[in-house]
Amino acid sequence: MDKNNIIGFLLIAVVLIGFSWYNQPSAEEQRAAFVQDSIAQAKKELAAKQAVNLNKVDSAKLRANADTTLSFHQAMKGIAQDITLKNNKVELTLSSKGAIVKKAVIKGYVGHDLHHQNHTDDKNYVTLFDATSQSLNYSLATKEANINTADLYFEPSSYNDSTVTFTATSKAGQTITMQYRLGRDYLLHMNFSVKGMDGNFAPNAQTLYVDWKDRIFQQEKGFSFENRYATLTYHATKGGTDYLSEGKEEVDKAIEEPIDWVAFKNQFFSAVMIAKNGFESNASMTSIPEEKGTGYLKQYGAKLKTKLDPSGRIPSEFEFYYGPNDFRILQRVEKESTFGKELQLQRLVYLGWPLFRIINRWFTLYVFDFLTGLNINMGIVLILITLLLKLITYPMVKKSYMSSAKMRVLKPKLDEATKQFDKPEDQMQKQQAMMAEYSKYGVSPLSGCLPMLIQMPIWIAMFNFVPNAIQLRGEHFLWIKDLSTYDPIYEWGHHIWLIGDHISLTCILFCVANVLYTIMTMRQQKDQMVGQQAEQMKMMQYMMFAMPIMFFFMFNDYSAGLNFYYFISLFFSAAIMWVLRKTTNDEKLLAMLENRYKENKSNPKKMTGLAARLQAIQEMQQKQLEETRRKQNELNKKKEK
Repeated sequence: MDKNNIIGFLLIAVVLIGFSWYNQPSAEEQRAAFVQDSIAQAKKELAAKQAVNLNKVDSAKLRANADTTLSFHQAMKGIAQDITLKNNKVELTLSSKGAIVKKAVIKGYVGHDLHHQNHTDDKNYVTLFDATSQSLNYSLATKEANINTADLYFEPSSYNDSTVTFTATSKAGQTITMQYRLGRDYLLHMNFSVKGMDGNFAPNAQTLYVDWKDRIFQQEKGFSFENRYATLTYHATKGGTDYLSEGKEEVDKAIEEPIDWVAFKNQFFSAVMIAKNGFESNASMTSIPEEKGTGYLKQYGAKLKTKLDPSGRIPSEFEFYYGPNDFRILQRVEKESTFGKELQLQRLVYLGWPLFRIINRWFTLYVFDFLTGLNINMGIVLILITLLLKLITYPMVKKSYMSSAKMRVLKPKLDEATKQFDKPEDQMQKQQAMMAEYSKYGVSPLSGCLPMLIQMPIWIAMFNFVPNAIQLRGEHFLWIKDLSTYDPIYEWGHHIWLIGDHISLTCILFCVANVLYTIMTMRQQKDQMVGQQAEQMKMMQYMMFAMPIMFFFMFNDYSAGLNFYYFISLFFSAAIMWVLRKTTNDEKLLAMLENRYKENKSNPKKMTGLAARLQAIQEMQQKQLEETRRKQNELNKKKEK
């Protein structure tokens, strides 16, 4: 090692030592760090003590709960007894253990029993839930501890096919009573009351806690499609409904506003819990999606609070709806409710956003009710609804088509009027020249967009209506076995991204019809394009043809009824377009436009509507252009001088 190496190492050492000395904390900083360490250690010791205390509290709570059950020790032991309430619509099995409905069967609807892996036979009833999937517990928060009804065996009395009374008695003679009464269809009324427990509650803790859970069964063949319409829904006391996410997991979501009811809803059936006094704010709700193939859709949970009268003079009243998501049935059941509240139960049938809801609520529903009342096949009903909608919109569609036809016959004149504006910088002048020609003949170039604008709200309205129409459930039509779910022509046993595990025939028909209709409309538009518009149209073709492909991936999993409606709608639209094209005489139409041009030329004031506005805009633009050119010329002359 030579002298230079030694000097280099010494310099490096000096730099490192100097850097360390420079960055070491001062005495004040060291004292502050010591204080922070002391505080952190103190917090750590405090947290440990709190954890110990918390464990002691939890143990005390457990002992308190055990002490509480001692007051109802007679009701802690027993044998569960099943009581059945039934009518022509539902059959409800109630258990004396917890005094709750343990099983709900809805009659008159085909049940596929998909949640039982080894049993898929269709039956003439739907099992909404049973003891393996649902639990319901009422808790009383007394001064000593909680009383959970799920732990108690109740004594049934006064029961028949429509009523039953369950009573749990403590060693001190205190009672908890639940009285059930089944209505004539899907509504079950329940009174919850206590007796002899006036002094057991704190003045501000007279509350009945409800903990309701359900792992809802998959009822339909199309898991993804049904899951899309399965939502935990609730109704705000001030009005309106809301729901938890259909696809995302939401656990213990706080609902800040008071609510009237909570519904564990799948696509076509719901279990609804309604409180006469409503549920207090800050309810907690949970929705957890299940995996495909489990036989379940979602796990629902609702933790609720409502008023309780410890004296027993005023019972806490509840109503339960176990039935179909049928708009008219829900309306009727709401009238049967004894609570006298605006429950809006029919909101369980989703009809779309406000505009589309209005269309479905005040038009589609009435037409649908009338046609289904004729006892005809539901596929025919969809065809008749489509025909009626086409008949209503025909005048506007025809007017729009004639506007496009006028632009088509005027195309040679537009080519002649704009041939001098072929340069890219002349496009504004070219557009002005085209608008001037349109205004001369009284033609509106915007009317050609009306067919899509007219049909789009109806298409979206039906997009919301058809998947929620329970009348389509289980209905056969032609090759379709069930209009409420997909109709596969080929299935395989595993999921493929974007496609799924099947190919739906009605979806293919819809997409093919979409392609054919797109070709027809593009040809019509091409006949009226001028100059670079025709070139731009070629680029649009790729986008237009991409839409049916996108629709295939979107709608392959949708219901056959919806795809069939879109197919029929496009078929009739194409037929109307073809008939109008065949019945339109271009020569007569051009002669009519020439006569109108002569009238407008001899009497400019006669021009009205859009043509007059277009001409006014054209004249204003022309004046502005001339003024700009004049100022530019003056500026150029000044520069030359």
